[in-house]
Amino acid sequence: MLKDDDSPDAVFSEENAFKTPSSESSDIGRKWYRKAEHRIFVNRSLHLQKIKFYGFDMDYTLAEYKSPQYETLGFNLVKQRLVHMGYPAEILEFGYDPSFPVRGLWFDSTYGNLLKVDAYGNILVCVHGFEFLKFSEVYELYPNKFLQLDYNRTYVLNTLFNLPETYLLACLIDFFTNSSDFIREKTGVKGGDIFMSYKSIFQDVRNAVDWVHIHGDLKSKTIENMEEYVKRDPRLPTVLTRLRESGAKTFLLTNSDYNFTNKIMTFLFDFPHGARPDEPHRDWKMYFDYIVVDACKPSFFGEGTILRQVDVQTGALKIGIHVGPIQQGFVYSGGNCDVFTQMIGAKGKDVLYVGDHIFGDILKSKKIRGWRTFLVVPELVQELHVWTDKCNLFQELQALDVRLGDMYKNLDSSAKEKPDISKLRQAIRDATHKMDLTYGMMGSLFRSGSRQTFFSSQVVRYADLYAATLLNLIYYPFSYMFRAPAMLMPHESTVAHEQRFIMESPMIARSRTYSVLDQPHPVEEEPEQTYSRTRHVERAQSQVPHARPETPRHVTHNHDEDCSDDESDEVRSGHSDPEKVTADLAAVKMAPTLLDCLAEATDVAGPCDPGAISERVLVD
Repeated sequence: MLKDDDSPDAVFSEENAFKTPSSESSDIGRKWYRKAEHRIFVNRSLHLQKIKFYGFDMDYTLAEYKSPQYETLGFNLVKQRLVHMGYPAEILEFGYDPSFPVRGLWFDSTYGNLLKVDAYGNILVCVHGFEFLKFSEVYELYPNKFLQLDYNRTYVLNTLFNLPETYLLACLIDFFTNSSDFIREKTGVKGGDIFMSYKSIFQDVRNAVDWVHIHGDLKSKTIENMEEYVKRDPRLPTVLTRLRESGAKTFLLTNSDYNFTNKIMTFLFDFPHGARPDEPHRDWKMYFDYIVVDACKPSFFGEGTILRQVDVQTGALKIGIHVGPIQQGFVYSGGNCDVFTQMIGAKGKDVLYVGDHIFGDILKSKKIRGWRTFLVVPELVQELHVWTDKCNLFQELQALDVRLGDMYKNLDSSAKEKPDISKLRQAIRDATHKMDLTYGMMGSLFRSGSRQTFFSSQVVRYADLYAATLLNLIYYPFSYMFRAPAMLMPHESTVAHEQRFIMESPMIARSRTYSVLDQPHPVEEEPEQTYSRTRHVERAQSQVPHARPETPRHVTHNHDEDCSDDESDEVRSGHSDPEKVTADLAAVKMAPTLLDCLAEATDVAGPCDPGAISERVLVD
């Protein structure tokens, strides 16, 4: 049950949203949403009732590392490693600045630039060290402000572990570019007889980061002071227990080794009670049906490694390949998705996997194995805060957009005068810049002005659900139907339904409202509203099996409703409870249509306004 502070009066209401022509004239009431910080957002519809297995990553998913403390620790350790590798000790003076880096940037190892790009490689922001390049400078390096994603040249800094690495790359590029001991060249810096390419600097940083994570002190220092670096939340045992009580299975699938996993998980579940205050404390392993460490994702979703059992007393791997069933209370190492799913009896869409790594967790599990995916995006807390707290900036941009439209309102192709929009365009740029800086120096994780980022496009493409934390599952019943909002194109999001018009179309009308088979007897001519040149061929006089395609009697389009063929067949064949079928059909008739769901809905509670998700910013 939802608490009192989740009542409709306490949640977001569309009355406070941006007004559009459609929303102002609509009288359909408010749509109920959970509080913003409790929301799970939807890209593809998903019915929780169909999920039989919930899988979880550990790092940055079950275990949320505190920011910026954890990034600062990693940043300092990598600096020390670079000095050990021969880099000047002066770089130790750099301190981690959390306002600079953002996930999803590309590092161009040829020119040493950090790039914020859109889904197609169009450059939105270009930074060399700490210097933000001007448009003219960007065009000199990148014709058409575009860069093709080439993994031999570009590295995508997609993970939360990449944040300190992102800032360190900027620090090093800025240091060597502006040092009096080096001369700046196009692809690197030269000092005496030594040339350091930006690519070699990048490779050194990558090697240092890998060393710190695998052989260095990052894990040991984390374990030594977990109160400083790891967030513990009493809702975690509760949500896992409720998942299992709903009839689903839970499993842990992490790349971390058992010893580190055991210490982190023990800390996360270190409460004097169990899932409820009146229950005794339970070991963390009892909250999962299956546990796999050393998974080596994303390789796990392909060839994988040998599946072996872990001795939980010593942390050592037992000899031989494990071929028996996977049992609760035991811990396993490695394996691959084929073996794992076969042993637990899971099929692709039976599984909802929750992780933070858009490539290792989400992309591969979605593309290769067809698992349903839930992406954890901790930055959503900041993103939602800016979206709501700084709404005046968005309203300012909307007002400027209205003024821009007004300047052209009464002009057509016969107009000779040209409105002076230079000041207005500059005002839009200034407002957009202020809006971007409220997120951080590199702007929002999901957009730059009105353009969605490369990271944003990956979230939309591969994550069925996403939220700031997996703990938001606690605010939804496990029978919940997450229904995705319609993905509107500009001709849909910017045209209100009230703007009805009649004009001659260059194309014939293509709508179908009835089937030939629905007619009581053959007809020679269609009704006037249909295409008059089309004639029916009477079946009794024709040898052609199908003179024309018949209008389907049942749903044939694969709408994003998370429906299975089995369910549809059950209703059509009549092999289910007649009362249930009648109730289901009635529910379908009462369900919102596509036009009812044009708002940014993730909670299904009724029809909503299409204008509510119109583009907020028109001009970059």
